[in-house]
Amino acid sequence: MLPVDYRPIALSFCCWLCIVGHLSSYLATRNCMAASNQVDLTLQITHRMGLEPLRMDSLRYVNGDGELYSVDRLSYLLSGFVLESWEGHDVRMEGQFAWVDISSRRSLVHLHSIPKNRYKALRFSIGLTPKFNHARVHSLHPQDPLNPQLNGLHWNWSQGYIFLALEGRWQNKKGELSGYSFHLAGDHNLNTVSLAQSLDLTESALCALEFDVNQLIDGPSSVGFDRDGRSTHSAVDDPLAVKLVGNLQSAWSWTGFDIVPDGGNRIKESGKPMDLPHSFTPYRLLLSRTFPVPPLPGDNPLIEERVALGEKLFNDKRLSLDGTIACSHCHQPAYAMGDGVAYSSGIDGRLGRRNAMPLFNLAWKSSFFWDGRSPSLRDQALHPIQDENEMNQSLEQMLEKLQQSSFYQDAFEAAYNSPEITSERVGLAIENFLLTKLSFDSKFDKSLIGQVQLTSMEKRGLELFMTEHEPRSKRFGADCFHCHGGPLFSDQRFHNNGLDDLSTRDLGRFQYTGRARDRGLFMTPSLRNIAVTGPYMHDGRFDTLEEVVAHYNEGLIRHENLDPNLLKHPPGGLGLSSNDQEALVAFLKTLTDDSFVSPLSSGLP
Repeated sequence: MLPVDYRPIALSFCCWLCIVGHLSSYLATRNCMAASNQVDLTLQITHRMGLEPLRMDSLRYVNGDGELYSVDRLSYLLSGFVLESWEGHDVRMEGQFAWVDISSRRSLVHLHSIPKNRYKALRFSIGLTPKFNHARVHSLHPQDPLNPQLNGLHWNWSQGYIFLALEGRWQNKKGELSGYSFHLAGDHNLNTVSLAQSLDLTESALCALEFDVNQLIDGPSSVGFDRDGRSTHSAVDDPLAVKLVGNLQSAWSWTGFDIVPDGGNRIKESGKPMDLPHSFTPYRLLLSRTFPVPPLPGDNPLIEERVALGEKLFNDKRLSLDGTIACSHCHQPAYAMGDGVAYSSGIDGRLGRRNAMPLFNLAWKSSFFWDGRSPSLRDQALHPIQDENEMNQSLEQMLEKLQQSSFYQDAFEAAYNSPEITSERVGLAIENFLLTKLSFDSKFDKSLIGQVQLTSMEKRGLELFMTEHEPRSKRFGADCFHCHGGPLFSDQRFHNNGLDDLSTRDLGRFQYTGRARDRGLFMTPSLRNIAVTGPYMHDGRFDTLEEVVAHYNEGLIRHENLDPNLLKHPPGGLGLSSNDQEALVAFLKTLTDDSFVSPLSSGLP
């Protein structure tokens, strides 16, 4: 379940100034460290498959049972770092954690403040001790490796984190394709790795480690997908999880050691605020305590003057070529900042090519649009203005209109300390406004603190939502939490959910990256306010939630790009009864935040 401390907290730009101040102090302290008796140790982890570098998303590996398989995801948490000195003393690096993820290219672990000495062994844990596994997460820094919104290792379904996630596809000897999803979690699966190696840490150093995935699958206890199972969620009595945990020690090894004269300090200061006016009013952002701290942009702090300007621009029809539509035309409060149609209409009645995504809780997103082609809200805000099917106006034309307005000259002066109007400043202002659109006050949220009670039907839907579909272990849930876990009800990742075969016209993220494995992948939308954001999917093909549930229950199109967490399900589907499908829809409807979807909540004209 989600954490139950629901009381909102306020965050303002002043809070971020404090963070920057602490960071500056920290950096100053670190610069003096070279003259002290402490050093840094950086662990560089290489992932291999036997003697070869691990290649992701490639159906090329063969296990001991002769089954062909790929590795599409490998992500894990490290903690409990200990160096054992030759004198027999343990140096424990308390409170230092790491998240390693191949797809995110995170393979470096930085350990700080280690006493200079000679050491003979390194120990670390894959996973977290109960103290940290079950700790509240709402106060974690956005870049903290334990922040679940950063690492995607959902913490709510099992009252703790997933320690290690290994996912991919596999093919049996008949050529039939399926998926596997191995998630090690639970306090009983905390595993410690010990590596003997002489380390003379008189200066900061870099150590090279290897993690051999072949050893995790094939030894000492071999794992067969057909024989042992295609998924595990680490129940105490699960023999598959026991095998995987037992194989972890043999998967790790040392490969090298080197001195790093500069200490390997890779800490970067956050961006400086851009064009702040001499006098401004910090915007107080009201957050739910169930949400992680958002990674607000350091160069575009939330201030009242900029938020107000962004709201005005968001509702200004002058941003379109013929002055007929504004951003709010496709993003309306009654539809949770969506518009309730499959394809939005732009100028001259032109239709967009994808469903308009609702706009809320955007502060936790790192890419935008269904295909993730935009890296920031400020960039995303300028795309519809220039899109020929939406507002069809060049940025130069937009600026010419805005520069003729004395209102905007004054508003930009108040927001940026200068009346200069630029496309960059337009994007920053709209970003400021959209970052304030938060939704966290649904019936489900209120049930967590006892303000309301879920009905028996809604509780059954919640149980199905949070329960994996694993017939081997006699678990027959709907398996929704893999992609829609956590307080935001989205993992903010890209998945192929079996809507079409790979010859479909809209290839999703592939059109942006060109990677074959991205064919048909789309961003996971949040399920908050899902009852009012239909029609559903990137093309609005489903009119009702009942149709959506039916698709996942029995309508998946299976192919090599189908997400492993769906591909692992039986070809015939989940087999949920009609009553269970109804219960799942009932739960989804509890995620509507009436205070957010009310037209009165937005302040729009």
